[in-house]
Amino acid sequence: MSTTPVPVRLERPATGGAVGHLHDGRVIFVRHGIPGELVDVAITDESAKICRGDAVAILEPSADRVVAPCSFAHPGGCGGCDFQHLQPAAQRSWKATLVTDHLRRLAGITWEGDVTAVGATGEGTRTRLRLGVDEEGKLGLRAHRSDQLVVLDRCWLSDPRFSPAFKTEWFGAEEVELRAIGDGEPFAVVRRETPRGTMFELTSMRGEPLEPSTHSRVKVDGRYFKVSPRAFWQSHRDAPETLLTQVLAYADVQAGDHVVDLFSGVGLFSVPLAKRVGPGGKVVAVESSPYAVRDARENADSLRHLRVREWSVTPRAVNDAVAPGDVVVLDPPRSGLAKGVAEALIRRSPRRLVYVSCDAATLARDLKILVAGGYELRDLSVFDLFPMTEHVETVCVLDKAV
Repeated sequence: MSTTPVPVRLERPATGGAVGHLHDGRVIFVRHGIPGELVDVAITDESAKICRGDAVAILEPSADRVVAPCSFAHPGGCGGCDFQHLQPAAQRSWKATLVTDHLRRLAGITWEGDVTAVGATGEGTRTRLRLGVDEEGKLGLRAHRSDQLVVLDRCWLSDPRFSPAFKTEWFGAEEVELRAIGDGEPFAVVRRETPRGTMFELTSMRGEPLEPSTHSRVKVDGRYFKVSPRAFWQSHRDAPETLLTQVLAYADVQAGDHVVDLFSGVGLFSVPLAKRVGPGGKVVAVESSPYAVRDARENADSLRHLRVREWSVTPRAVNDAVAPGDVVVLDPPRSGLAKGVAEALIRRSPRRLVYVSCDAATLARDLKILVAGGYELRDLSVFDLFPMTEHVETVCVLDKAV
C-alpha cells in the first residue's frame, strides 16, 4: 500500500465517504472530503476493486467546508463523527442522498424528500456515550474502522455534564457508558471482565460507587419514564419527543383500537398509544430485554389494557401478538427485522405499519418485502438525530393495500 498521498477529484456522496476514482480506475471512498473537491488522499485500505482513504490536504475546497468544531475530528483521529467538516445544510443534503439511493436501489422506491433538522448544531445533545478504556484508565473512542483507541478529554457532541468522567481514571474497566438521560445527576455504567464473568457497576462521573437502584427519569409527552441503566434509550436529547410525535401522527389510533408495539423498549411508544386507545382498546408491547420489560411494566402504571411481553421479535411472536386489522409499530435495531418477521407480518395482515429505523439500508430491505406483500408506503419522514454523522432516524407508515 502506497504511503504517498494521491490527488483525487471527489464526485458524489456515498456511505463511508465521498466517492472518487484513482488513476487506475478503482473506486475510492474518502472520509473528510466533499463532492466537487480536489483533495490529496492517504489510502488506508485497498483491494482489487475499491479503496478507502482520508483527505489529508484540500487542494480545491468546497464552499460547504467548515472548520471542524471538535479537535479530535481529523484524519487518524476519532472515528465517531463523519461530517464535522461540513456545514449543517450540506450534511442533511448528503444524508438525503443516501436515503434516496438506498430506497431506490434496494427497494425500488422513489423518495425525494428532505432530512428534517432537529435542534441547532448538535453540540451537547448526546445523552449516552459508550467509551473504551486504555491501559492508563483514560476514556476514548475508536479510530475509523480500527480497534485503536483515541483518548479524549471531551466529546463535543455529548452532554457537558460528562466532563468530569474524562478526567477520571477508570483502571480495570473494559468499557464505560456515560448517561445523562432526563432529570437527575448523570452516571456511568462500568463494565469489567473478572474471573467470575462480566460485571457491571454504577458510579458517578468521578468513579464513586452508586446505589444499584440508580436509574434515569425522563419526561416525554407530559409523562415520566423510568429508564434502567442497562435499558435502551435514544441517544439524542430531542429524539424521544421527535419520534413519538411522528409515530403518534402516523399511527393515528382511535379509542378502541388494537395496537402491537414490537421492539417496545421501556414503553416510549406503547404507553402513549395505550392512553390514546383507552380502556376499550388494547396494546401489546413486545421486548426481549428483561431490564426494559421491567421498566415498561412500571411505566405502564395503571394502564391495564397495556400488556408487556418479554419475547424476542420472531415470526412466532408476530403470529401470537398480531391480529388482522391491528396497528403495528416497530422500532428494530440497526440490523432491521430478523429473517421471516416481515413475511409473518404480511401473513397476519395488520391494517397499518409504522416503522421506525436508524438504518436506511436495512429499512429499504424490509420495505421491499412488505411492499411486495401487499403494503403501500404512504409517507416517510427523515430526521437528523445523529448530527455530524451520516446516520439518520426514519419513520414511515404503510397501509394494507385495498
